[in-house]
Amino acid sequence: MTANAAALLLQHYVDNFRRLPWRSAPGQRPPEPYRVWLSEVMLQQTTVAAVGPRFERFIARWPTIDALAQATDEAILSEWAGLGYYARARNLIACAREVARRGAFPRTAAELRQLPGIGAYTAAAIAALAFGESAAAVDTNVERVISRLKGLKQSTRTQIERLALEMIPDGRAGDFTQGMMDLGATICRSKSPRCGICPLHNHCAAYASGTPELYPARKVRPPRPHKNGLAYWIERDGRIWLIRRPAKGLLGGMAALPGSDWTEGPSETHPPSLGTVRHVFTHFTLDLTIVMRSEPVGDGWWHPLDRIADAGLPTLYRRAAELALAATERPRAAA
Repeated sequence: MTANAAALLLQHYVDNFRRLPWRSAPGQRPPEPYRVWLSEVMLQQTTVAAVGPRFERFIARWPTIDALAQATDEAILSEWAGLGYYARARNLIACAREVARRGAFPRTAAELRQLPGIGAYTAAAIAALAFGESAAAVDTNVERVISRLKGLKQSTRTQIERLALEMIPDGRAGDFTQGMMDLGATICRSKSPRCGICPLHNHCAAYASGTPELYPARKVRPPRPHKNGLAYWIERDGRIWLIRRPAKGLLGGMAALPGSDWTEGPSETHPPSLGTVRHVFTHFTLDLTIVMRSEPVGDGWWHPLDRIADAGLPTLYRRAAELALAATERPRAAA
């Protein structure tokens, strides 16, 4: 990218920047590293629209990294419920406590990489946005913008990061990085790119080709395997029996309905079900069938049905509970 193109991008960002609660406006003091870190962890595999209100809730409850570090695992996991990808929440807890132990966030991408759960992109984003380091924060949006500018259908992450570093103007790492992110999210979209209003279209090899949507080439993903499992609905005196999943593994540490293992074979024989919830994980799909049982299973607790929304259930089990409540509403009313 030429100096002129970089200037065009920065001006476009100044004129059109997205107002997000974890950002600072162009020309203002950089945002706190805590806010940048928290937003970047939340935004992994989750949309800006979904993260916005959840970020505000987190900040209101734990306004500093020290406050978050002192919170219990259960409180943080409960607050995270519904955001998905729960390994992020466990890494969030470990990272908050390590930063609190150190006394502050490290200021460089290389040092940030040493913290739990912080990879190359998140480290570069924090370093660039909070500390002004010329670090290559390459997410999917930025990778797409650079691939189209350079006319690359195939590339490596190392290649894209090198190109990104070459583009960053001195002293403007934060604004430039956010400008690239915004451009990819709102204009240089994967489908139907809005090239006519892009400030860089005269510098873009993909636009010159006439088929910008073909850059970069789409990656072919293998089909997801499918699994089946059971969840037990154990209700007594207006309460439901809940357990906590093992700390390690999928949905680790989250509140849940007890149930069977998830297998790729058919579910075990079970009594008539209350219904089935289908859920899509990153690497597989799941049909979770809800069946009634009378006695508690595993170590857990009785949770009031009228406060089920406060149980901190992840999306899978929240949907299962909603289905079971709807299916048992008439019998419960009759009783």
